[in-house]
Amino acid sequence: MINITETAAKQIQNLKSQDSSAQDASFLRVSVAQGGCSGMSYKLDFASDQSDSDKVFEEHGTKLVIDVNSYLYLAGMTLDFEGGLNGKGFIFSNPNASRTCGCGSSFGV
Repeated sequence: MINITETAAKQIQNLKSQDSSAQDASFLRVSVAQGGCSGMSYKLDFASDQSDSDKVFEEHGTKLVIDVNSYLYLAGMTLDFEGGLNGKGFIFSNPNASRTCGCGSSFGV
């Protein structure tokens, strides 16, 4: 299961409406890639192509899709958003991460 907070869902919808290249996108794809200061990094993209093996989650009117390999590292995660002057942007509360970097965009298992 992946959770999307209402705040994150609103920000995703806001970003999609502002990005002309994302207008035709059906969902937000979250994936994991090698790299970052902790070994693995989160990647967010608007997309429309979905495979049968993808994991699909929808909350607060926002659809999030994760490929099977990335889901192994993201199961149980909550995607949140924190804005404001000292806001960090998207926050990945990932129970599978044994360590994270200061910026919150990379993790290790």
